Amino acid sequence: MKHVTMKSDRDRLVIEAVVRKYGPLSRVDIHKLTHFQQSVISKMARELLEEGRVVESGRAENPIGRKQVLLRLNEDHGYVVGVGFNAENVVAATMNLRPQVKSLVTETTRLEEGKEGVVSQLLACARRAIEGAQVKRESLLGIGVAGSGVVDTRQGIFVLSSTMEFLKDLPLQRIFEREFGVPVLLENITRAKTVAEMALGTGNTDGDAIYLEYGAGIGAGILTGGRLLYGSLYAAGEFGHTHMMDEGPACKCGSFGCLEAIASLTALESRIRKAIAEGGKSQALELADGDPLKITGWMVLKAASLGDKTCTMLVEQVANFLGMGLANLVNLFNPSLLILDEHLKLAGEGLLDQIVRAIRRQALHYSTKDLVVKFGGLGGQASVLGAGLLVLEKHFEIPALKPPRFMIEAVTKSSRGAALPPSGSPSSGVTDSSPGEGRVIL
Repeated sequence: MKHVTMKSDRDRLVIEAVVRKYGPLSRVDIHKLTHFQQSVISKMARELLEEGRVVESGRAENPIGRKQVLLRLNEDHGYVVGVGFNAENVVAATMNLRPQVKSLVTETTRLEEGKEGVVSQLLACARRAIEGAQVKRESLLGIGVAGSGVVDTRQGIFVLSSTMEFLKDLPLQRIFEREFGVPVLLENITRAKTVAEMALGTGNTDGDAIYLEYGAGIGAGILTGGRLLYGSLYAAGEFGHTHMMDEGPACKCGSFGCLEAIASLTALESRIRKAIAEGGKSQALELADGDPLKITGWMVLKAASLGDKTCTMLVEQVANFLGMGLANLVNLFNPSLLILDEHLKLAGEGLLDQIVRAIRRQALHYSTKDLVVKFGGLGGQASVLGAGLLVLEKHFEIPALKPPRFMIEAVTKSSRGAALPPSGSPSSGVTDSSPGEGRVIL
């Protein structure tokens, strides 16, 4: 958690955070939410207005008395950058404080260039997104990087990925901070998309929900009690590596019969190519200009929506496996909402119905009676929006009050038996009993 040493600094940040979350607000509204003194609110609001951090936004429609001036966050006072990447694409965006995308860069991931090439690509895409938005570096509040794999958010390390095996124990947070000189937050791409869909997309709950990411990898972002589930080593949500069948195909994680090995985009591509090699006909081949090696899983989904029999059969198998896996998650976490990766819409609404039927067939009836299942709504921008939102949440986090170092040292010495300074001296400790100030926070 962030810390400040002055109560006035904390109060100002509290007011800014409240205006961001609930604005537009009048000074009276701020008083009701914070219980700060009116004089403190007036002083802090004036300072925030002078600095351009908040702006006036009309007047309140209060029934009696003078119409109160409303304050809202100045969404263009600062900017954040979001970078999302997986084995298929790198997406980078510069966003204002809403967040609203001001500049977007999308490239195919250059896997053939290895670790150094991908890292260089990530940095270059972030630079291009900043340049495209014509944002000054001093206006940049932070960067969020969301990658497909196991990510230790606490240490800022990209641990491993089953779809990008050469990326292992990569200190991406440190690399980005050294390059751009601003705070950087590293996150798993599925969790970032979960945050985005809940805040800006089709999510309508802040309680218990699960987001399914689908592609070359399969992940689950799990929201329980309004909080993201991380796990002890930040590896929660590796849904693609849950076991689905005995003697199934090998998975890149080293196991067999994983959901990712039998139902991912890569698995779809292998199956359609095998079917064509054995003499089968498919519209997916037409979509790939007659070259089986150019068929992608997305083409298989599209061909299924067009009525192609071979692709429809393959997609039905995928839907069944996804439904079975999601049913296990429903039984484990009892969500009220399941959001499916919007890319799955390529196969048509029929895919959603198939997945729902499989879930209701396999999960407890009690856990599914009020369950809502639907597609996401943010498409290719979900990862960068989620990364940006996480940076903003960290930036606007209300800090704890941390006393100056001399106070901490005084208390530390006293605990070791050292003599305390005379009563009334500046270093005699904290005596104010206000909330958050009556104790030393180390």
